Amino acid sequence: MNIGAEGLQLLAAIVLILHLAWIFWVIFGALWTRNRPALTAFHIGSLIWGIVVEVTLLPCPLTDAEQLLEASAGANPYPGSFVVHYLDRLVYPDVPESLLVYCGVGVCAFNLLIYLRRYWIHHNAHN
Repeated sequence: MNIGAEGLQLLAAIVLILHLAWIFWVIFGALWTRNRPALTAFHIGSLIWGIVVEVTLLPCPLTDAEQLLEASAGANPYPGSFVVHYLDRLVYPDVPESLLVYCGVGVCAFNLLIYLRRYWIHHNAHN
């Protein structure tokens, strides 16, 4: 099945939207997880995944999918990670990549501290 360059560009845009949604989930997910154990577990896993992708050479599958779709459509895909490409170019021009990584890990760590605080309060309330 050949969906053509326009179809591939559309799929790349859909992956981009999913990627943005994923980043917002990682950043703000703790706001929606209170008293929802399954969502809490998924969000904690998302945070750990975010930290691993930021501090290792492990590629993000959403970045890879977007780049593959763009390349298949004949567009020049951007090099490197999604976060660095879009945040660095649009929001933080001329900011070192390492600072973006530290900020990303810091946001994830802050969310993990929220969960630690919730656990601490819950544990102390039942003792």
